[in-house]
Parts: sequence; structure tokens; C-alpha cells
Amino acid sequence: MSKIITVVGLGYVGLSNAILLAQHNKVCAIDNNAERIKLVNDKKSPIHDREIIDYLKTKKLNLEATSDWEEAYRSSEIIIIATPTDYDEDKNYFNTSSVESVIKDILSVNINALIVIKSTIPVGFINHVREEYKSNNIIFSPEFLREGKALHDNLYPSRIIVGEQSDRAQEFAELLYQGAIKKDTQILLTNSTEAEAIKLFSNTYLAMRVSFFNELDTYAELKDLNTKQIIEGICLDPRIGNYYNNPSFGYGGYCLPKDTKQLLANYNDVPNDIIGAIVKANATRKKFIVQNIIEKGAQVVGVYRLIMKHGSDNFRSSAVQNIIDKLIENKIKVIIYEPSLIISNFNNCLVENNINDFKEQCDIIITNRLEDDLLDVLDKVYTRDIFNNN
Repeated sequence: MSKIITVVGLGYVGLSNAILLAQHNKVCAIDNNAERIKLVNDKKSPIHDREIIDYLKTKKLNLEATSDWEEAYRSSEIIIIATPTDYDEDKNYFNTSSVESVIKDILSVNINALIVIKSTIPVGFINHVREEYKSNNIIFSPEFLREGKALHDNLYPSRIIVGEQSDRAQEFAELLYQGAIKKDTQILLTNSTEAEAIKLFSNTYLAMRVSFFNELDTYAELKDLNTKQIIEGICLDPRIGNYYNNPSFGYGGYCLPKDTKQLLANYNDVPNDIIGAIVKANATRKKFIVQNIIEKGAQVVGVYRLIMKHGSDNFRSSAVQNIIDKLIENKIKVIIYEPSLIISNFNNCLVENNINDFKEQCDIIITNRLEDDLLDVLDKVYTRDIFNNN
């Protein structure tokens, strides 16, 4: 049976969920960005995601975007919140103000709708907001999406988890399942706090894996060993597996840095060594990369792309930005090549969008992931990309 659903937030989480559900339900997407709203209504994607672009253009979707939240909330049976929850370094806690603001707005016009939070939240948040706003209609369903492949990961989900063991939770999970192409996906219903923990521990495990192979690469580089051979030999063990093992400048992006720090904050009264080490290891890796670059004696360092990986247009919290900051602190001139930037200066660095002029001006070019654009100047390139994948 078709549902009337509102999705709040047109980022990669919100938009991919809206499209997934709009295949079989009436979906209204809420955002405060007029340009994003217009693009979605014109069947164009505001973010770089191949499947989102394709589905908006070619699929029959019952989807409308608007800024008029009041009418949308009033008529909805299910309201999904997918607003950003950035980590607040000063408070040592996720900034959940956007989520709580939406909850207040929803309850002011509709106390019966099921509110499903897709934003990443601290452990214990659902219990807090249920008590704070006197509503039991708030549940959490963690997302496990990659930027640039968000709709793909919704169409082929690794698992569907909803943080409540109830009929309505099962019904919501089945709506996600209904929109997916993959039809052997396991549905898991858990308690709310356990669902919150699943999200943070999952991303922290991934960050730990990134950090492990980065530290392996640091060792190999300092000892003049072949990183690729070592990783290939280790990953032939099926318990380890040949995936998520390509060295980098450090984990970055929107999720892993903030989720690891939030999980560590949740450990403030719990004995731990590994969780804290994962956060510390990322800083250590970036410090090592910077030192390596400095020791090469370049006067001008070129940064090829601010993005973290192939197929993305987002460079929020990318590891290379920390490296840029450290290079500037060491009085090294930095030039950035980033086609998605339409400005001439970024973080006090010149932005050069002519690739040939960029390559000509730089003594060394650093890149988190090697691209074909740089194959003609490999003698200038510094990267830790061993397998040429994400």
C-alpha cells in the first residue's frame, strides 16, 4: 500500500532515500535551498551521483521538492529526517540542532506521523528526544551510503536496519526493501540505542581498517619495502579479504572523521585503547605525509583535486585539506587544481583550473587518488594510491 512520505534534506542521504521511496509512494522532499529544490523538480540532480542523475531523468517518480514544510508535514504518514549533524569539536558532541528543529516543527502540526531519523546521531539520542518532546513516534534507521554511490547503495543495500522492534518498524523496513533492486537483503530490527551504536561502530571499524593499511604503508615506505606486495599477501587470507585496503593520505569525507570522534566521546567513561587510537592514527598519518612532502624540497606543491575519491564532487573534511594547512604553516606555496571550484583562491591558495598550466607551475603534485590527467607527469606525482581504486 502506497504511503505519503516527506523527506527532510536534499543531501545525498535524503535525496537517495526520496528517490528510492518515490518509486512506489508519494514523496515530498523538503529543503531550504531554492536551487536544489528547482533542480530536483526539473529532474536534475544537485549532487554528483550517477544513479541519482539517471533515476531523476528516466524513471517515473512520484516526487516533488518544496520549502513549504508545514503542509508537507501535516499530510504525511512518515517523515524522514536527513539533515546534517556535524561534529562540534568544542562540545565534543554531534550538533543535532537541525534534527531537533525539524522534530519541533513536525510535532507542531502532526503528532501522529512516524518520524524516522536517518541523520547520524549520538548513542542514546532517540531516548533523549522521545522524552524531551513527549513523543514515542520517533525512531532511528541508520544509513550505510557512500558519497557518489548513495542511490546505488540504497538499490543494493548491504542490510536494512531499523531501531525499533515493532510492526511499524518492519513496515518501514519493507518500504526500503520494496524500492531496492537487490531482493536478498537482510532486515534487522533492533532497539533504538543499539541501532545508533551500529552506525557509529560500523564507520569506526572502516576507519580502523583505513588506518591499519595506512600504517602498514608508512612502515613499508620508511623501510623501503613494497607496500603492494605486502597488502596483496595479507589480503589473500579470506578472514581479512581483498577490499578497503588501498593506502591514502588518511580517512576523510563527511562520515568517518566525525563518527569516530563521536564514538570516542561516547567512550568518555568507558575504558578503551583502540577507539582512541583510531582517531589519533589518522592525525599521525597526515603528519607523516606532510613530512614526506616537505623533505622532497619542493618550492611549489600542487594539489590535484580536493575530493577524496573517484566519482565524488564533495571535499568536506577531505584529508588533503589538513595537509594543505600544514604545508602553508611550513611556508610552502600551494596551488590547487579543482575543476568544481569557480573561485580563484581557496584557503589562501591559488586555484588553477587549467590542467596544463597547473602541471607546469608545480614542482611536486600530490594526489590522494591517481587519475589519467597526471600520467604524463608521473615524475612529479606523490601519491600513496597503490591499487588505483577507492
